[in-house]
Amino acid sequence: MPCAYVIVDMKISDPAQYQGYMAAAPAAVKAFGGEYLVRGGRHVVMEGQWQPARIAMLRFPSLEAAQAFYDAEQYRAARALRAGATEFFNMVVVEGVDAPV
Repeated sequence: MPCAYVIVDMKISDPAQYQGYMAAAPAAVKAFGGEYLVRGGRHVVMEGQWQPARIAMLRFPSLEAAQAFYDAEQYRAARALRAGATEFFNMVVVEGVDAPV
């Protein structure tokens, strides 16, 4: 079964409030077997018109695990802490390639 990747593009408008989300979200991610691969950091647009503000990328053991994480009470509580702290928060989950190692 291939892993799944959650990709987020966000623009934080209230960094102080966003800190509460950043403190709460990792436990929810871990509870569903997820891990952060990218959480902010420098980035360079190499092609196209997309101008992301801040990128996060997480890996989960499966698409189902990523969906369960998003729907879980623990992450809903984290999302409530984030409400109003971002200008936008776009999130997508995509299934990875099921290729031999």
